[in-house]
Amino acid sequence: MPKVNIKSNRVLFGPPDYSSLSEMGYMFADMHFHTNCSDSFTDVMDAVALARMRGTGVAITDHNLIASAVKVADKKDVFVIPGIEVSTSDGPHILMYFYETRDMSAFWRKYIRPNLQSCPWLALKDMSTEKLLYTIEQEDIHCVVSAAHPLGYFGTNKGVEICIEKGYLSEDIVKMLDAYEVICSGMTHSSNLRALAAAEQYGLSYTGGTDGHMLEEVGNVITAVQASNREEFLDGIKGGYSLVIGQEKSVIKKAKMGSESFVRFMEHAPSAFYVQTRSGVRSIRRSGSKIGSKIKDRIRNQGPRQRG
Repeated sequence: MPKVNIKSNRVLFGPPDYSSLSEMGYMFADMHFHTNCSDSFTDVMDAVALARMRGTGVAITDHNLIASAVKVADKKDVFVIPGIEVSTSDGPHILMYFYETRDMSAFWRKYIRPNLQSCPWLALKDMSTEKLLYTIEQEDIHCVVSAAHPLGYFGTNKGVEICIEKGYLSEDIVKMLDAYEVICSGMTHSSNLRALAAAEQYGLSYTGGTDGHMLEEVGNVITAVQASNREEFLDGIKGGYSLVIGQEKSVIKKAKMGSESFVRFMEHAPSAFYVQTRSGVRSIRRSGSKIGSKIKDRIRNQGPRQRG
C-alpha cells in the first residue's frame, strides 16, 4: 500500500464553487451518478434537471446499462458525458467515459450486453478487469477509463487498488487506466486519500464523483477541466489536467444511500446473492493461483538443493 503523502494541489476536499470555476474557464461534472436504470430510484431526467439548475454537468454511469445515459447524452442545455460503470466479473468497477454516444452504444452491444446476468447491474459473466481493459486497448475504444472507488466498499473487491493490495491483480493493470477516482463521496476520507496516493505513485490522472444514487447528491463532487467542449474536457483528463473537488457524504447519507441500493438489489434476490458470492469465490481462487505461481517461481529460481 502506498504511503499517504499527498503532494497534489489538484484535489481539494470541500464544497465546489461552481461560479469561480466557470469564471476561470472550467467545465465540470459529477463523473459518477446512478439512475433507476440500475441500482438507484432516481429518474435520469430529474438528475439532469437538477444538474442544470445547480449549474454543473453530470456523467450518467449506471452499472452495465446505458439506457439512461443514451437518453440524455446529447442534451444541449446541460453538460452531460455518456458513461457506464462496468462491474467486472472479478470484482473491480471500471468507469468508462465516451466522446460519442454511438461509440458507447456499440461497445455495450458487443461486449457488455452478452455478459449480463439476471440481475444486470451485478458482476458480468465473463469480463474480468484484465479482459475489459485489454479489450479497450486492443480495440482502440475512444474513451477515458478510470477505476471507480479504488479501495472498494466495506472490504469488498469492488476497487482496483484493493485487489492489487490483496494480490488479486498485478500492479501492471494500472498501465491500461487513464485515472483513479480520487474522491468518491461514498468512500471514507482515509480511503480517498489512499486512492489519491496510489494515483500519484502510478502517475495516473484524477476523476471524482459522488457515486450518487439519490437526487440530492448531484454535483457534490466534481471533476473540472479548462475546456470548451466534451472532447477537450475528456482530453484534459487523459492529459492529467483535471481538478477534483468535493467531499465525502455524512454517515447518515451513506446509510440512506445504502438502504435504497439494498432495496433495488432485493428485487433480484436470490440471483443477486448468487452473483455476489460467485464473484467473491472467483477472487479468492485468483489470489490462490497467483500465490501458487509465486511459490513455484521462487522454488525454480533457487534451483536444486545441495546435499551436505
